[in-house]
Amino acid sequence: MATVVILGGGVGGLVAANTLRRRLDRRHQIVLVDRLAQHVYTPSFLWMMLGWREPREITRDLARLERKGIEVVREEIREIDPARRLVRTERRQISGDYLIVALGAEARADAVPGLAEGGHNLYDLDGVLGLRQALASFREGRVAVTVASLPFKCPGAPYEAAMLIEASLRKRGLRERARLDIYTPEPLPMPVAGKALGEAVKALVASKGIDFHPQHRLQAVEPARGELVFENGKRAGYDLLVAIPPHRCPPVVKESGLVGEAGWVPVDRGTLQTAHAGVYALGDVTAIKLPVGLMLPKAGVFAHHEAEVVAHNIAAEITGRGAPKAFEGHGY
Repeated sequence: MATVVILGGGVGGLVAANTLRRRLDRRHQIVLVDRLAQHVYTPSFLWMMLGWREPREITRDLARLERKGIEVVREEIREIDPARRLVRTERRQISGDYLIVALGAEARADAVPGLAEGGHNLYDLDGVLGLRQALASFREGRVAVTVASLPFKCPGAPYEAAMLIEASLRKRGLRERARLDIYTPEPLPMPVAGKALGEAVKALVASKGIDFHPQHRLQAVEPARGELVFENGKRAGYDLLVAIPPHRCPPVVKESGLVGEAGWVPVDRGTLQTAHAGVYALGDVTAIKLPVGLMLPKAGVFAHHEAEVVAHNIAAEITGRGAPKAFEGHGY
């Protein structure tokens, strides 16, 4: 009997757990560990921002996995020992024959002075609900959609958010009383997708009357003054701040020794295996360099396909059935 321990109940963790359960009989144990009781489908945050979705419609209890024969441990992870494929939580110690780290990236508004107080976090459930209220009461002024730093999850989200807000204001008859700006450290929207696509998105945003400000890395927010301060020395005013906070690797992963120089977990591009045998990492927590020299974006679509590859290969190794697969960047 083999035991597979999966850390994280996001897209990657869920796909890995479900795929493994389908491929392995019940003699083999699958354990998913997450401190949260529910999975939140974050791609729907943009719709929830405008009142098109409610929290109950985009959340599911992780405990439902128990029906499929997946053990769910709802506890805080305190330590990861990759050499021994061992995890310590607040209450127990869990070891496995295989370990999958899918703990994602943390959006840390506290990493920029004033950002938590002055902005609405687009990548957080409570932050989006606060943004929805702010948008509903907004009547005039400047809306600033601001990417604090690179990298960040879902590279298209800030641009989609800006255009959805613009459409909502236009529908409410408020468009002429509002200015919309996008600030980002990127030279173009979604640079990993290439110049042609970046220019196309830039033109699309401009067609909506939204001003695009590239190469603006956020240094601080001054809520009392309603101003953004950038590292290039420029300042900009705002009345409503839609924030994409700095993204960081979870501390428990950093402390495990799995993290490389880039601040994320380096893995084999094809297998997603780390430097430790039987230990894999997938999704937003990883750093995967593309042939063009840029890093694979952090997005659920990649986590999904990576999880399928990892789960397939683990199941094939356990059962002795099936040829190994390699992640080929599907979703890009």
